[in-house]
Amino acid sequence: AAHGARKMEDYRRFLALLASAVLVGLASVIISFVWVLHYREGLSWDGSSAEFNWHPVLIVMGFVFLQGIAIIVYRLPWTWKCSKLLMKFIHAGLNTTALILAIVAVVAAFDFHNTMNTPNMYSLHSWIGLIVVIFYALQLFFGFAVFLLPFAPVRLRAALMPIHVYSGLTLFGTVIATALMGITEKLIFGLQSPGYSESPPEAILVNCLGLLLVIFGLIVLWMVSRAHWKRPPEGNAKILTPIGATPEGTEVESTMTNSINADKSDLSSNTEADRKQNIKFDESEQRSTM
Repeated sequence: AAHGARKMEDYRRFLALLASAVLVGLASVIISFVWVLHYREGLSWDGSSAEFNWHPVLIVMGFVFLQGIAIIVYRLPWTWKCSKLLMKFIHAGLNTTALILAIVAVVAAFDFHNTMNTPNMYSLHSWIGLIVVIFYALQLFFGFAVFLLPFAPVRLRAALMPIHVYSGLTLFGTVIATALMGITEKLIFGLQSPGYSESPPEAILVNCLGLLLVIFGLIVLWMVSRAHWKRPPEGNAKILTPIGATPEGTEVESTMTNSINADKSDLSSNTEADRKQNIKFDESEQRSTM
């Protein structure tokens, strides 16, 4: 009874964090729209500053919010009855959408600069931003090739999983840091009278947006760092329990999972022998650290 009460309390804590992440993420998206529609020139695709405004909106919507949801999608306990392959497709779909929005955002910035005869790629924000987009595309490509398509050997998947997890979370954190650099740069260049240092309403609003992005990132990273909120191995996921607890006496996983966040037992193939082999890899690898 006491164990069940602890699990239910843990489940409520998870739901509270999940609701907080969604609310903070949606608030960030809404504030980004308010910023460009109320304080800037709105949105268009004509080479003007209104075209550039798509850049912060799409980055916040896709590269931050959708990527964050993609990271925690495996942690949703009501999806544990779903096929892991289905969850992989959902995860990959969210990340693909985030990448498309990020690419459109980069194109909008380049197109605006070219129309205004403004140099491209001169700031640290632009350097890191383009690097992140490129590595995010590579992360997505190798995620498809290794973890989604059924061709990669189980041992290769098990070996690459910690790298996939680490690189995904690193990219997520770097995206948020780059977004903070970008909105600060925009305020410094865009606010003239009154200037940024005088804290006009626009500056306060955008500073609040930056705080929300940081809070959203911290909540997502906290949720994926909790081993007892990890999706259970495929065999145990058939029975839906609110939050799976790690058995006493075992070392909990310290890996903060991103994207695929797959238990190695999920590295399944069509035969019963392969499924048993995957379970062995799960038992041997799930305690690995980064």
